[in-house]
This record gives sequence, C-alpha cells and structure tokens, in this order.
Amino acid sequence: MEDVMIQIEVEVNPTEDGAKVKRAVENVFSNVYLEPKPLRRGSVLTARTKTIDGLTKLYNLLRRERIRDAARAVLYKGMSERSITFYLNKQVAYAGHVSFSQPTGESPLGPIRVQIQCSDPQGLLDWLAPRTV
Repeated sequence: MEDVMIQIEVEVNPTEDGAKVKRAVENVFSNVYLEPKPLRRGSVLTARTKTIDGLTKLYNLLRRERIRDAARAVLYKGMSERSITFYLNKQVAYAGHVSFSQPTGESPLGPIRVQIQCSDPQGLLDWLAPRTV
C-alpha cells in the first residue's frame, strides 16, 4: 500500500518522563522519529512517517493479542474518506500492548493520537485488522 502518511501525536505532561512516553510510542509503531515541541505545560511529541512500515508493530500486536475484531470496529468508527484516526492508551502502550481509548477523559495522562492518511482507508483497514469470522 503506497500513498500513506502516518501522523502520531502524544502529550508529555510535566509529571511524566519524556523518555517513557517516547518508548510507549516506539512499542507500538516502527521506524518513527519523535520530535518534541514545548507547550505551556509539558510538551508534545510528534512523529510522521510516509511508509506502511510504521504500522508493522501495531499489525503484529493486533494479531498477538487477538484483538483484530475490536480493533477493526474502532478503526472503522475513525475512518473518513481519506483517513483513519484513533487513540491509544499511553500507559498500556508503554507496557507493550494495545488498548484503544477515547480522545479525552478516559486516560488520566491523555492518549496517543494517530491519524493515517491514505487514498484507500478501507484497504488499509482490511490489511491492518481483517475480519476474523
């Protein structure tokens, strides 16, 4: 699948260790370079990658944890004509697992926001989280 842009954004709160937040993202996404940007309180780490390789770890985690159907439902809800947007729990990602979350209120430290822009979101969804039944 070509024509893919993966954008990851995660806030680092003043009470958090930036290296641990970075590791949380790296546990779920491959080949991403995280760039810190200061905020009034804390900072935000952002990453962009233009290859599907960035999703390899997520692809493998969804299979290892046997949550493809649940992931498919969440990804489908976040799908638009040219993108898929979803949120991951940052503490769970740090532990090397995947747990989808809401954009606000669900995780006290805030989620990892992921937006995948591509010409064929349905094709990407079918590759990343195919139906299991």
